[in-house]
Amino acid sequence: MASDPKIHLFEEVAKHNQTKDCWLFISGKVYDVTPFMDEHPGGDEVLLAATGKDATNDFEDIGHSTSAREMMADYYIGEIDASTIPAKRNYIPPQTVSHKSDKPNDFVIKILQFLVPLLILGLAFAVRHWTKTD
Repeated sequence: MASDPKIHLFEEVAKHNQTKDCWLFISGKVYDVTPFMDEHPGGDEVLLAATGKDATNDFEDIGHSTSAREMMADYYIGEIDASTIPAKRNYIPPQTVSHKSDKPNDFVIKILQFLVPLLILGLAFAVRHWTKTD
């Protein structure tokens, strides 16, 4: 008689996000892919990028072979507790408020573009004059 699969909390699975300790959840199932990190054809970066979230879309978008899907059984360690998965959040870019004081004045920039090279040139001439040996 097979035992019931272990149920893992999202927070627990998300903590396993390193090369030497990597868990993924795909289609509600949790996999410890740590032993597969060096063998993954896409490299360990691909697996690490799929940690801490539902990796189902990442896995399906690649179009894994039948043999790759069969290999998953070797790494299966349980199920994800769906009630612990955070709701998806849409990315909302930070609001930028444009203030005139935040932007440098174009006039000041033009003056600095003119003066800075002159100051550097003048400094070079002064150093040359003062360090000149007769």
